[in-house]
Amino acid sequence: MTEDVLPKGWRGRRWLLAALPLVWLLWLSLVHASTGANLRGAWREAARGDTPAAILKAFHDGVLKPFNPSLLQRFPRDALGSWVVLEPTSPESGQDRVLSIYPEPMGSITLYGDNGPIRTLALDDFTAPLHGHGRLAFRLTSGSGGAEPILLKFEHSDMLSAPERFELQNLDDYLQQDSNWLAFATACFAVMVAMALMALCFAIMLRDMTFAWYTGYMLCYAVVQSIQTGFLFHPLGLSWLAGSEWLVGSSAVALSVSFAALFINRFCDLQRHAPALRVSIIALGFAMPLIVILRCSQVPALVLMAQTLVNPVLIIGAFLLLFTALVAAARGSRQAWFFLVGWTPLLVLTAMTSAQVTGALPSLDWLNDASIAMGAFEAIVLSLGLADRALTMRRDRDSVRVLADRDALTNLLNRRAWTEAANSMLAEAIDKGLPIALLFLDLDHFKVLNDRQGHAAGDRALVTVSEVLSTELRPNDLLGRYGGEEFVAMLHGVNQEQAVQVATRLCRRVHRLEIPVDQSDLFLSVSIGLAMRSMGDTLETLVERADQAMYYVKLNGRNQVHTFERRADMVGTSYKSRPANESGR
Repeated sequence: MTEDVLPKGWRGRRWLLAALPLVWLLWLSLVHASTGANLRGAWREAARGDTPAAILKAFHDGVLKPFNPSLLQRFPRDALGSWVVLEPTSPESGQDRVLSIYPEPMGSITLYGDNGPIRTLALDDFTAPLHGHGRLAFRLTSGSGGAEPILLKFEHSDMLSAPERFELQNLDDYLQQDSNWLAFATACFAVMVAMALMALCFAIMLRDMTFAWYTGYMLCYAVVQSIQTGFLFHPLGLSWLAGSEWLVGSSAVALSVSFAALFINRFCDLQRHAPALRVSIIALGFAMPLIVILRCSQVPALVLMAQTLVNPVLIIGAFLLLFTALVAAARGSRQAWFFLVGWTPLLVLTAMTSAQVTGALPSLDWLNDASIAMGAFEAIVLSLGLADRALTMRRDRDSVRVLADRDALTNLLNRRAWTEAANSMLAEAIDKGLPIALLFLDLDHFKVLNDRQGHAAGDRALVTVSEVLSTELRPNDLLGRYGGEEFVAMLHGVNQEQAVQVATRLCRRVHRLEIPVDQSDLFLSVSIGLAMRSMGDTLETLVERADQAMYYVKLNGRNQVHTFERRADMVGTSYKSRPANESGR
């Protein structure tokens, strides 16, 4: 892909944006690298008739399967669950310890003692006095967590089991780590929700569904991550979701892909940049809600169909979105680059997390936290993309408006735009009691110039004259092309004497251009009619009186200024450097 494809002004920064996710991942890896390997572990699947004493004896006899508790390990739950034995390798410190299980599992885990179960914890448990954030935590009182083995049972669950790791810490160290994670997760979710709510406000104000689809996508992704990490339960305490987190989470995943598809369709302007893929993207956007409806139908056959379809459609849909964004970016979509920068890290993390379920990447226990961080990163990037899109649309709209308001040849205001602006200026002057002067200008002998030298010469003359007029007038004066070789200028806050001086100066400047009309010693000049605003004037009456004064000049020698007076005898002020003996306007 060449540099020319990248948006102007963004090419030098794309490496910085692309490096931000890598910096985040490095930070997370350094934070999690501090996990201590102070445990020895072994496990086996549970069987009927198992007792805690038998499991501990099997552990001491070396019959159980050993594993490294500091690395991710998956424990089956599809039958009766699994037993896990952890033996501390460091001596007891004399204070309470906490055994944490990270990431927080979707099912329940029971801590066993010599006399049977001590405590059962789960993602949606609200009874434990100490509950970790983003993890499950068992508090082991002094004397129970020294060198004695710790027996856990991962209870049976119909939900997919993810790999877990274990850490045994002093209570103070655990509380510090827990508070750090809570601050980190809260900041990330706050960014996602804040960006989504801001986009919702813009969707309502601008009536632009692009912002609405972004809001839906970002909120669904925040729900997915907050369920997977337990944030909705601890610290938010949404107990009414207990028991339905799997349904809510899977529905949110499906809807997030749907909203992402509808978002990229408008955000990346697929109708223009990737029309062949647009139908597939829209189909994906409507297919995912149908799968959610089937999943929630409680009809066994439909639920089974939804469960069979959801994962393949999610995988295909994710890569379809990535491929579509790449195609749109290659074909010139500026916003597609924003989508790629925000979406690609999440797609990579999702693929890596899925690989961990099969036993791959056991040391990368920070992928779940990275997904939260990347969600916040994507929210910021896509918000910047939406802002860039809004600015681009505004520039395009302003450009169209300028083209509609400006005369194509002279770049002056055309008659319609000048009339609108002049009406506003006149109303303001009336409110403030300020004088207004209107000049009606008509080029002398312009028809002769066109007939003898051609329209190209006439166009060049119009451009030159318009540049001179613009230079001579003040920025707050209103100049426009009224039609053909006619110009109008509204002078704000000047009295009649000042207006006559301005008009006389314009006459001199145009005549000094010495634009030849024909082979004789005749140059292009301008006749100017002047009208001052009086009581009861409208723009139409003001223009009409200035036009009458200009016709008076035409009939009395041209190349001069005449002021319209309501008296029968009109008083004119003129400047005449050469005799005007040509006929016609």
